[in-house]
Amino acid sequence: MKFIIDKQEKYTLIKLEEDKLDATIAPGLKAEFVNLNTQGVVNLVLDLSSTRYCDSSGLSAILTGNRIASENDGVLILAGLQPMVLKLIELSQLHKIFEILPTQHEAIEFIMMTEFQKELNAEDGEE
Repeated sequence: MKFIIDKQEKYTLIKLEEDKLDATIAPGLKAEFVNLNTQGVVNLVLDLSSTRYCDSSGLSAILTGNRIASENDGVLILAGLQPMVLKLIELSQLHKIFEILPTQHEAIEFIMMTEFQKELNAEDGEE
């Protein structure tokens, strides 16, 4: 599986550099989500701008990442979805579950705003 991981303080970016997210790639992606979780990563941006095809195995891997992030009070954001991948997500009704943003930049901004809101809420709870 070819991918780039960029760890930042508030999020980790995973840029999948594969044309297909299918049964040959999905197990590796799931394993990476679990690995990042054990390292304390809670917010993830999954950039699929290079991925033109996804099957049910790929969707299962993304759902695993989404569940892990949610269970840890984090978020998984999908960015850069190609038309066929977005269509599959919509046909599967998963667009109602996933956070989907057009670009990596917008996904990162969303996470930063979410984290800022969490910090504000924590401060309000301390008073």
